[in-house]
Amino acid sequence: MSFFGFGQSVEVEIVLNDAESRKRAEHKTEDGKKEKYFLFYDGETVSGKVSLALKHPNKRLVKDLARPGEITQSQAFDFEFTHVEKPYESYTGQNVKLRYFLRATISRRLNDVVKEMDIVVHTLSTYPELNSSIKMEVGIEDCLHIEFEYNKSKYHLKDVIVGKIYFLLVRIKIKHMEIDIIKRETTGTGPNVYHENDTIAKYEIMDGAPVRGESIPIRLFLAGYELTPTMRDINKKFSVRYYLNLVLIDEEERRYFKQQEVVLWRKGDIVRKSMSHQAAIASQRFEGTTALGEVRTPSQLSDNNCRQ
Repeated sequence: MSFFGFGQSVEVEIVLNDAESRKRAEHKTEDGKKEKYFLFYDGETVSGKVSLALKHPNKRLVKDLARPGEITQSQAFDFEFTHVEKPYESYTGQNVKLRYFLRATISRRLNDVVKEMDIVVHTLSTYPELNSSIKMEVGIEDCLHIEFEYNKSKYHLKDVIVGKIYFLLVRIKIKHMEIDIIKRETTGTGPNVYHENDTIAKYEIMDGAPVRGESIPIRLFLAGYELTPTMRDINKKFSVRYYLNLVLIDEEERRYFKQQEVVLWRKGDIVRKSMSHQAAIASQRFEGTTALGEVRTPSQLSDNNCRQ
């Protein structure tokens, strides 16, 4: 709403038509706190009222830019944005923020009056048609040879990661093993690309020395962690990817690790057989993902060399 020449102070309020019934979702703010905002999905209509409350009723307000007239009393103006495209998930990261908000602006000669109201957008996906397991053999020649397996390569945000670690050869005195969830935020393009890694979770899967032939189970519940769906090249500005980082620590505190990317997605409350327009958009984010199928060739664990 744009007006011209307000001569008195005015309070602006934005109220949604379905405020009483619309679900709210927690979202992290820039200062790390969590607040609740109205939750929307792609294609949903956003409608409500912008209310102008004058401090001194009956005192003249000048003209509405869109239509000549005078305002001398507090008024409310309806608005409706029909079937608005909201293709990306709301996100607050270390170097980037994707934000949806309503903004009402009153234009005046000297200074504008601006009122904003944030909303949160979640992107929903259908179950991926292809969701192969991750199975790899990794090791250090003549020192350590292990096989690890995760039951899937794509997990929804409330899913459970199930897997196992199988020790084929152990000539290192391992004292501890853990699995980490790492979020990697990538911003910028070309030579100005920045990566920020954030360890979301550390989960101990073994304490003590394994022996050849031993199998260690993995069962990691994702619901307790602050995760977002995987985001790839959002508006060609940033990406958010997730990795499972298998870490082994020996008695000399040397660390050996192997990272594997997994795709995270948000499951809707109701799963429909037919894919909605919004779900189709979301599922496209799976395309172009690095294949995470079975890999039988042993690859090197990072970081240190083995002592015989």
